[in-house]
Amino acid sequence: MADRTATEGPQSVFAVDPLSRPAVAAVGLVALFVTALVTAQVTAAKVLALPLPVALPVVGPEILLPGAALAYALTFFASDCFAELYGRRAAQVVVNVAFAMNFVVLALVWSTLVAPGVDPDVSSAFATALGPTTNVVAGSLLAYVVSQNVDVVLFHAIRERTGPRLLWLRNVASTATSQAVDTVIFVGVAFLVAPTLLGIGQPLPLPVVGTLVAGQYVLKLAIALVDTPFVYLVVGAVRE
Repeated sequence: MADRTATEGPQSVFAVDPLSRPAVAAVGLVALFVTALVTAQVTAAKVLALPLPVALPVVGPEILLPGAALAYALTFFASDCFAELYGRRAAQVVVNVAFAMNFVVLALVWSTLVAPGVDPDVSSAFATALGPTTNVVAGSLLAYVVSQNVDVVLFHAIRERTGPRLLWLRNVASTATSQAVDTVIFVGVAFLVAPTLLGIGQPLPLPVVGTLVAGQYVLKLAIALVDTPFVYLVVGAVRE
């Protein structure tokens, strides 16, 4: 069952029985991936400050990260489960189609922002909460398309060398690596490259950029470690 699901992909799963456990899981994981991705887009404007029990070197006493980080980390959980169950090609289709859907989300949000509103105060608050800046959009889109594809490719590169065993290794290694890529690209583009080269906003000093990268990655790495048992739970439940 495990090998057939991974090699045949979701299309054949639906052809056999659209109400089977693998078919329902395929829909559920894609829905979770897209839900988390859309949530990440609409929560990106808020910057979170998560206090730490002790101050860490470089990071300091708290972790600064965009509100999207928590939801976005969930997309790696969903894509790793999907990749393990349905194969690399199917997972890359999900990742890259979802990338295109990012532009649909942005178009819908921006069209709502520019449309005239009945209450100016509500319109202003709405624009403040949901109006992502251009540098954040550029950083998040580039970080997404690169890091998610790195995650899928690395996940299956490890699987090809280890076989179906060591799921924990490919989940942690692929997510930890791709999250590092994602963090560096997003923070670098949004807060340094775009402001410097394109004049969008004010570039942050390099030490601050380094602090943002380190802080965000600490949290994302912790999530990658914590979600491993849940990956086993989902994969095991589908393959029973």
